[in-house]
Amino acid sequence: MYLANLLRFMSIAGALLLSFWGGWLHLRYVGGASPDPFDVFRTVLFAVAVFWLAWGASIGFIGLLGRPMKARSASRGIPTGRTAILMPVYNEDTVATLARIAVMNRGLVALGAADRFHFVVLSDSTAADIAAREIVMFERLLREPLAMGRMFYRRRDKNLGRKAGNIEDFVTRAGGAYDYALVLDADSLMEPATIIEMACRMDDDATLGLLQSVPSIVGAQSLFGRCLQFGVAYLSPTFSRGVAAMQGREGPYWGHNAIIRITAFAGSCGLPVLSGRAPSGGHILSHDFVEGALLARDGWTVVLDPTLTGSYEEGPDNLIEFAKRDRRWCQGNLQHRRLLRAPGLRFWSRFNLLHGLMSYLTSPLWLLLLSANVTAAIYDAPPVDSAIEPDSVWLLISAVAAILLLPKLLVFLVGVFDGTNRQFGGNFATLRSLLAEIVLSTLLAPIMLLFQSRAVIQTVLGIDGGWPAAQRSGEVVSVQEAVTATWWMSLCGGAAIVIMLALTPDLFIWLAPVTVPSSLAPLLIALSSRAFASRWWFESPNEAPAGIVEQYRAFKADLSEKRPAFVEPTQPQIATQVAA
Repeated sequence: MYLANLLRFMSIAGALLLSFWGGWLHLRYVGGASPDPFDVFRTVLFAVAVFWLAWGASIGFIGLLGRPMKARSASRGIPTGRTAILMPVYNEDTVATLARIAVMNRGLVALGAADRFHFVVLSDSTAADIAAREIVMFERLLREPLAMGRMFYRRRDKNLGRKAGNIEDFVTRAGGAYDYALVLDADSLMEPATIIEMACRMDDDATLGLLQSVPSIVGAQSLFGRCLQFGVAYLSPTFSRGVAAMQGREGPYWGHNAIIRITAFAGSCGLPVLSGRAPSGGHILSHDFVEGALLARDGWTVVLDPTLTGSYEEGPDNLIEFAKRDRRWCQGNLQHRRLLRAPGLRFWSRFNLLHGLMSYLTSPLWLLLLSANVTAAIYDAPPVDSAIEPDSVWLLISAVAAILLLPKLLVFLVGVFDGTNRQFGGNFATLRSLLAEIVLSTLLAPIMLLFQSRAVIQTVLGIDGGWPAAQRSGEVVSVQEAVTATWWMSLCGGAAIVIMLALTPDLFIWLAPVTVPSSLAPLLIALSSRAFASRWWFESPNEAPAGIVEQYRAFKADLSEKRPAFVEPTQPQIATQVAA
């Protein structure tokens, strides 16, 4: 833990230094020798936003400075403990769910570890037709190798507590039959060897309460999805190493593709129902960070291991679906402000909760800062006694750009020497894709800033975003649908452009990277949602992965072709079957 504490201190101290330095330059430029309270207000906004940018970048630098972690092998080939593989579902594609479970089960059977792992489908589906199909598909699942006595399904009548309540219900009713639980999402897929490795790691370390893998995104089809898939595949190993080094034994829990010790989870992770109504009160939505903090509070080790390969998930294929998911996360993270003073939490757990909170609050902070600067440009003359040359503002802009871009460019530079770039098509192809990722993410960033700002405002005003079912089919967004979702962005962006050109034309060039993409939001969202099959951009190892992903795709395609017309289930009593 000494190294982790040192890295934490260095990252926070470095971010504070950059924040104070940037704030000092900003205040001198906007306020000169005699700044007024409005100048101080703008500077405080800027300094706070820069701190969190700098701290996020420090994670990348730590990951770059540290040597790639070597994969750790367990001492035994087959775990001794029994693991329940939990797949919570909520109005999901039943064929895809069945296919994922089936191929993971077949792999475990082939490796001779089937008797150590049971599969449990935990349904919270509210649509009656989907729930009925789940039973039909579960009947099909029972015909898989060694399935009887190892495959279980149950559906709750009321999905209290959503996913966290779903897991809690299983732990309460059936957790005593198992040593560990591998928690998945409905779109999760893991190599059987990785599943076995994680269970063996739990056997080997009695203090290990939770082991988190780093999922890779697969299956992306659109421009947006493939850009996201490339970014995760290329950049996340470095940033995950930084997170793992900094978090130490108080690592994060991301809610899926992680294995937990049942006794630790049952004894430590009972979540409170917050007083008041949603969105501020009620059940905790972003439960994973809280559960990780509670495990650490009780002395359990929580570890993120980036060397655990073979962990996969699917990502949203368009920005609207991404924003819907992000809206739920925003509401959940803002609830964390009520947990910052929870008794017994460790300092770093509180800092992680604060970081999750600020990851959303910084969006309205940036928006407020931009609005304040436009207001100042319209109503205030520039300070004639400014103590800093106008050209020096480029130093400030360059510093912010470096915070955002330098970690990515350094990842590329390291990849030139360690051979990583060969997995992404070579140095030229990797650089081409990385620059394209930077351009596209820069264009879409103002749109996400507005989505997140609206989500924060809605949450503060007491508007509950609920828990919408995820769309994982990669549907194309039409221009009309995009306009319906983002007309207000176009209106705000267009109005800002008109006002700036009329009143402060010199300011337009500075704010064009924000106002122009905002005004073109429907077009950008629609275009980026379309299928993008070119291998010229965003090539990654996840384009055509072998192993479990390939098996899943083949099984799903075969199952979809042979799927009969829907009939009523012949064994409705299966719906009450629970692992015990």
